[in-house]
Amino acid sequence: MLSSWPRPTTADVGLRSFASSLARLFEETALGMQSYLLAEPIPKDSIHHSSVWTVQVSHHDDEMGLLLVKWLEEILYMDEVEEKWLVESTVKVDRNTEMIMLQAQVLWIASDEIKKEVEIKAVTRQDLVVSEVGHGVVLDSPWVEVPTFEGPGWYSDVVFDI
Repeated sequence: MLSSWPRPTTADVGLRSFASSLARLFEETALGMQSYLLAEPIPKDSIHHSSVWTVQVSHHDDEMGLLLVKWLEEILYMDEVEEKWLVESTVKVDRNTEMIMLQAQVLWIASDEIKKEVEIKAVTRQDLVVSEVGHGVVLDSPWVEVPTFEGPGWYSDVVFDI
């Protein structure tokens, strides 16, 4: 079940994601980005590999937003440079006194097994949001393509430069 929806922006493409937890939000947003890029479904006979991918950021006023950008950039890097296409991930977010770290157990396939419809040049900080929605709070959507969301849970908005 996908919990991310492409949403309109003045330029490029935006994505809104919903999830029940912060870690799941990072997973859903990654899957939403990957889904947006695909021209065709992933071949069913693809050989899946397992790895651990890690990103981290120093503490900051918008550390969750920065961590999301870094995570999505890592996924794009792994595809473009390492030729590893993310299929699935299980994310864990930890913090210490100096930084916040995302560690993901991932399943990936060779990038040459997939066909992309578009390329993402960059993950931007334009309109970037990573936020918790309280119990019973309704997050209205300004876009007809994107449903409303009722908390508790988390949501993100991210814009990609294509």
